[in-house]
Amino acid sequence: VAGGRALRWATRRAPARGLRASPRARTAMPSWVIDRYGSNEVLRFTRDMTFPIIHFPNEVIIKVHAASLNPIDLSMRSGYGATALNMKRDPLKLKTNETEFPLTLGRDVSGVVMECGLGVSYFKPGDEVWAAIPPWKQGTLSEFVVASGNEVSFKPKCLSHTEAAALPYVGLTAWSALNQVGGLNKSNCSGKRILILGASGGVGTFAVQLMKAWDAHVTAVCSRDASTLVKKLGADDIIDYKSGNLEEQLKTLPLFDFILDNVGGSTEKWALDLLKKWSGATYVTLVTPFLINMDKLGVADGMLQTGVTVGSKTLKHLLKGVHYRWAFFMPSGPSLDEIAELVDSGKIQPVIDEVFSFSEVPKAFLKLEGGHARGKTVINVISRQ
Repeated sequence: VAGGRALRWATRRAPARGLRASPRARTAMPSWVIDRYGSNEVLRFTRDMTFPIIHFPNEVIIKVHAASLNPIDLSMRSGYGATALNMKRDPLKLKTNETEFPLTLGRDVSGVVMECGLGVSYFKPGDEVWAAIPPWKQGTLSEFVVASGNEVSFKPKCLSHTEAAALPYVGLTAWSALNQVGGLNKSNCSGKRILILGASGGVGTFAVQLMKAWDAHVTAVCSRDASTLVKKLGADDIIDYKSGNLEEQLKTLPLFDFILDNVGGSTEKWALDLLKKWSGATYVTLVTPFLINMDKLGVADGMLQTGVTVGSKTLKHLLKGVHYRWAFFMPSGPSLDEIAELVDSGKIQPVIDEVFSFSEVPKAFLKLEGGHARGKTVINVISRQ
């Protein structure tokens, strides 16, 4: 992938650069921020958010054309993960005040590169890009955002900025679970039976498409009103979790090679019994207590408790002949490169539930908070996307 990046850069003709005003000349920008944790009333619009600055040679400043919301934005608005994220923001505790505020939420961005650090050779001002910004950094519900070059990728050519903003965070989360943690790829998925719990959400709709692109057999669990969407995305079998006991419905099907759990809760107690034993079958969950443990117990005790929990569960299920794994969102420009190729080839498409203007960010949060979304909630930071 790295070689592909270098080749693509080498074959791109760099335009002649005239004189231009650096965006760093600006000191403030419009942004939606929070000054404390809470519910929707903590969201505040300001035109005086500090303009992002390139601190490291590998960083770029992106003018945000579109962003989107994810469940993590609701959680972070309420303070979820603050202990771990603040440790990541200031690991040496050099600052004594609440350094995260004012905090800008939003992880997805599709936009245009405005300025590059001295170490960035792969991108140039004017490039259309997309990215998912890690949760410990300032987010994308702003006019501009700064990102590391290795978190950024060229936007799929076939998508508008509005469409592109719906994919990076959910795409990378699913990619982490299925490929990096689960070990699935386009050469080993043919004929494998994949079960996706929570198939109609952002991560689920992406996972269904990725598994079908890699020629797997997909069983999707969702509600009946989402079945048409999930079927359209390629799912082979669809189970309505509201139509009866889900565990009993799934037990009537052949065993699975892989389970992706976007739901958590009680499903973990019985889902692993649906896997083929002693065949390398794997269960991966995206619902973990990692950040909750650190919020409740502090950094050291929270990490210790997390290690004990995942270790004991892994060993317990390994003795039963199946693999148990946790997965997390991982920012990755190279992975987005691969996703962009799948999008441009028509194998993956964005699933958008509703689009809001930049002035409607609180309304967009309420929409997401209401649940039962069929795809992503997108924010047009620049209108007419």
